[in-house]
Amino acid sequence: MSAANRPPADETRHGVGYTLDDGVAVIELRRPSAGNALDVSLRAGLIAAVRRVRGDGDLVRAVLLTAEGRHFCVGQDLKEHARALESVPASAFAIVRDEYNPLVEELCALPQPVVAAVEGACVGAGLGLALCADVRVAGAGARFSTAFTGIGLAADSGLSGALAQAVGPSRAAALMLLGDRFHAEQAQQWGLVHSVVPDGGAAAEGLTLAKRLAAGPTAAYAEVKALLRADRAPLSVVLEREAAAQERLGTTEDHQAAVRAFLEGRQPSFSGR
Repeated sequence: MSAANRPPADETRHGVGYTLDDGVAVIELRRPSAGNALDVSLRAGLIAAVRRVRGDGDLVRAVLLTAEGRHFCVGQDLKEHARALESVPASAFAIVRDEYNPLVEELCALPQPVVAAVEGACVGAGLGLALCADVRVAGAGARFSTAFTGIGLAADSGLSGALAQAVGPSRAAALMLLGDRFHAEQAQQWGLVHSVVPDGGAAAEGLTLAKRLAAGPTAAYAEVKALLRADRAPLSVVLEREAAAQERLGTTEDHQAAVRAFLEGRQPSFSGR
């Protein structure tokens, strides 16, 4: 379906959708008015949906992760984060260990193949979420960024390990340090995206791939996923290292000033403190 013919997103919906049809579980982010920014509702909805996949067992043979609206996910809701920094700064990063880490671990541990359909912005924790998938499809106008250093942070949501695995350590280092935006065509050239389709067509193409996988040898797919994970650092180790780094950086002047600058629509100035 082209972007022009796509029905308008329902801006009043806020949550995570879950449907199961013909062996494909579709998990859909539904907060289009905020670019599907990950607030407490979406984080809770995502982990509930992943656990529902596990609960549905053999009824689920493949998973499609997608999003309503123009953007896949712009990352953590920084307005929510700014409020946490002001009210309970000591625990503002508790959500990394308490919410993001379990979500990433459980999504990556699914034995079923997971396809992500990406349109528009896929940034920060949104990129980490997309990297949990085994196969990614992107609309031609999709744009990606690690984004974390732009607000004085390092990485979470498993991004540091998954990005290096996907594009190699040298390119991952440049993307994480510089935070430069890259587009769907580059993502495909680097091996991060399996295919690029016209804007508005990622969800349909992703569903086609998910149905193809659902009709395949799912026991073999589970073994393939386990083999591909075998040579990586344990995900739990990566996630704990990221969480500790984010906690340390969360107390810096750089991070707190950068969040304020972002919310005020201006460029941050970093002092290294």
